[in-house]
Amino acid sequence: MTAEQRRNLHAFRDYVRKILDPTYILSYMTPWFRDDVVQHIQAKKNNKGPMEAASLFLQVLLELQEEGWFRGFLDALQQAGYSGLYEAIESWDFQKLEKLEEYRLLLKRLQPEFKTTINPEDILPEISGCLLNQECEEIIQISSNKGLMAGAEKMVECLLRSDKENWPKTLKLALEKEESKFSELWMVEKGAENVQMKDLEDDEMKTLDVHIVYKEEPESQNLSQNSCSSEVPPTYSPLKPRNYQLELALPAQKGKNTIICAPTGCGKTFVSLLICEHHLKKFPQGRKGKVVVFAVQVPLYEQQKSVFSEYFERFGYKVSGISGETADNISVEQIVENNDIIILTPQILVNSLKDGTIPSLSIFTLMIFDECHNTNKHHPYNMIMFHYLDQKLGGSSDSLPQVIGLTASVGVGDAKNTAEATEYICKLCASLDTAVVTTVRDNLEELEEVVYKPQKFFRKVESRTTDRFKRIISQLMAETEALAKSIFEELGTVTLENLSRIQNRNFGTQKYEQWIIAVQKACMVFQMPDKEEESRICKALFLYTSHLRKYNDALIINEDARMKDALNYLKNFFKNVRAAGFDAIEQDLTQRFEEKLLELEGISMDPSNENAKLKDLCFILQEEYHLNPETRTILFVKTRALVDALKNWIEENPKLSFLKPGILTGRGRTNQTMGMTLPAQKCALDAFRTNRDSKILIATSVADEGIDIAQCNLVILYEYVGNVIKMIQTRGRGRARGSKCFLLTSNADVIEKEKLNICQEKMMNESISRLQGWNEAVFKEKIHQIQIQEKLIRDSQGKVKPVVDKKNKKLLCGKCKTFACYTADIRVVEECHFTVVRDAFRECFVTKLHPRPKKFGSFDKKAKIFCARKDCLHDWGIHMKYKTFEIPVIKIESFVVEDVATGVQTLYAKWKDFNFEKIPFDAAEMSPWAQDLNLQGVDGLE
Repeated sequence: MTAEQRRNLHAFRDYVRKILDPTYILSYMTPWFRDDVVQHIQAKKNNKGPMEAASLFLQVLLELQEEGWFRGFLDALQQAGYSGLYEAIESWDFQKLEKLEEYRLLLKRLQPEFKTTINPEDILPEISGCLLNQECEEIIQISSNKGLMAGAEKMVECLLRSDKENWPKTLKLALEKEESKFSELWMVEKGAENVQMKDLEDDEMKTLDVHIVYKEEPESQNLSQNSCSSEVPPTYSPLKPRNYQLELALPAQKGKNTIICAPTGCGKTFVSLLICEHHLKKFPQGRKGKVVVFAVQVPLYEQQKSVFSEYFERFGYKVSGISGETADNISVEQIVENNDIIILTPQILVNSLKDGTIPSLSIFTLMIFDECHNTNKHHPYNMIMFHYLDQKLGGSSDSLPQVIGLTASVGVGDAKNTAEATEYICKLCASLDTAVVTTVRDNLEELEEVVYKPQKFFRKVESRTTDRFKRIISQLMAETEALAKSIFEELGTVTLENLSRIQNRNFGTQKYEQWIIAVQKACMVFQMPDKEEESRICKALFLYTSHLRKYNDALIINEDARMKDALNYLKNFFKNVRAAGFDAIEQDLTQRFEEKLLELEGISMDPSNENAKLKDLCFILQEEYHLNPETRTILFVKTRALVDALKNWIEENPKLSFLKPGILTGRGRTNQTMGMTLPAQKCALDAFRTNRDSKILIATSVADEGIDIAQCNLVILYEYVGNVIKMIQTRGRGRARGSKCFLLTSNADVIEKEKLNICQEKMMNESISRLQGWNEAVFKEKIHQIQIQEKLIRDSQGKVKPVVDKKNKKLLCGKCKTFACYTADIRVVEECHFTVVRDAFRECFVTKLHPRPKKFGSFDKKAKIFCARKDCLHDWGIHMKYKTFEIPVIKIESFVVEDVATGVQTLYAKWKDFNFEKIPFDAAEMSPWAQDLNLQGVDGLE
């Protein structure tokens, strides 16, 4: 600790006082703070509040003379989650925190309205990333114990202390998602530096005049003149299309169904605007067109909705949209009826066609499929086109909409030669009912001036020659496997087939993960005469395989990132294990891990164990930023865990920390982590577009398809490879002239796969050229024959209806095998939800308040339900209010189905796969308890 650092900390102490609750970091400061000092600070918070406690904390801190306290303080901030304060003190730059001050002032003034209008439990899941974990828990606890208004007050208190620079914007998104009236008061400009606070009179509250606009990052420079501007222009300036864009649009403007295949970055979105505008203007007075635009991912949907709205609302056209995020509370029928252009995620239309909300595709005059290469198998795009083709081939007299597909690559499937590739593309054309594939041919020179194809480099690196971390973890895995096997030694002839096939499984691989899943599935249908013993064994095997899965995950992280990241992943897991039930098996497994922990920590901190891949990645990044300090990078990786690991590595690497990495991952949940929420994805994209300090975005596959990101000149594929479509799209993220694309891998097969993709791209281009030379009538007849053949197959498959099994069956808990109900007790609510009407079923489960309660349609999702056995607590589903009834809604994957007569047990992943007699819900059957049921067991599970 230098004198200068001490002076700086004293000078900037007011920032610390406003943000820090010292009680959250005291546990990390025990080497420097005596117990009586800790108690004094805690008492100060209880009596005077966190700001006074922070003042006392700083006073004690600045008087310390022991070595290492300043670094310890910084580490404590980072560990507790004070990332903004940590960054500010580390660099002695408090500008980002200073910009938050005006939002704090605004929130203080709006606090009375906030606490009376906001349900903190509704928006907490969306803004939790801007708060500390302990703060989130306190908000939930206060809301539960003292009421929602007290919870809202606590939320305001926590937001006022938040050091996350994006919290004002994240709060805005959360309020808009919940359609809160308070959203109209909480206004933030995109880029806080442009926000001007007006003088507020004491007796009159005014608010900031604010707009949040998520604009598409232009695929072409003529779609927007300034991609990073934080100001929204007052009027839309018409843009002049380039010649190659007019060439791409021409066949569609002539009314032909068309697939437009053009490279990422050329402005296909602008081409679709030109086509849409021409289409809507061609209708005579008294008639109107209706356009539907599909986007496969929600962030892409948001992007398209923004672009189409900005472009067309100046003409007086009405633009709206629906995605899975907004569908619950919006009438699809009204949106379609009342707008000229509708942006949809495709499953919305699939559902609406199925339930009759949208009776026919004839209501539309133009359908635009973005990323149309997805039109195959059971993708929603194909489901929509099945309706189209059934109407076309069925001889209907109703008109059909024009079809336009957009893609950077149509792909070639498994084609081995140009003839097979041509056949594959013909099938895609048949699926989209188009005999025209448009590419740029006449204006190639102009296209090449706009779209630069980055240089591709392959970099093979060696894995660690010796890996003591892997050896120790593998030893722990072998011990855990042996414990699982030992369960069966006492049972003699009884065995579990998948458990006997442990050998020859490589630890730290996807194949091992698949083996774990197979064992768990086999365990769920494993049977013994003694049901208590059966339950004990199944529970034990679940515990052993869950631990094996975590060890396997850690080895995968270790392979591609630092040992330190893999070890932290395991430490967090065992910390959570200790905090839960922690039975005898878990205690034993935890002890085995902790016995190796000291050795593992020593190994993970040894510089000689550095991952060679990371050395090479570091070299590439240093070299590229040395050549061009303004380089903008997208780093693609396979998993979310690797995204987090590489972000930590970059931030902690003094050679790379200046890159200030952002992250972008998918929204779905994996076994390990929750995905990014939609607001978090929006904020990540927006921050990378507008924040020039953030020079690298670490992303999973969510960023390789369609979502427009700021122009990058460096794309790195880190052990990341897919098919030819993925290759073209990931490479296409590097758009600036002089762009480079690196594939970094230790696996020679990965490089060979990528070289194969390059060959397939060449084959695809040759096949498209071949098709473009065909006579159009011949092409149309070819796809017509494919359509007839595919419909015959589809119809024959549809006629085979499964036989309904009317025999009564038991549902047993999938984890402990406790009896839950009979199939005769199950009723179907609104065709897709399954509830149990037997009175005794309520004794079989306990509930816990749902972390994301939500209302949709006639349903009010309130709680989650779990097996009532205290040593099990297996997740069974959710608890809802349906109209006036409180009902449990169960998920079939949580249960084992047992035939009453034979005892045979079966697993089902989805209700549609279980062909039992499905009886519709009837209110007359419901017992009085279902109308006023209190949620029992909540406190026991908190």
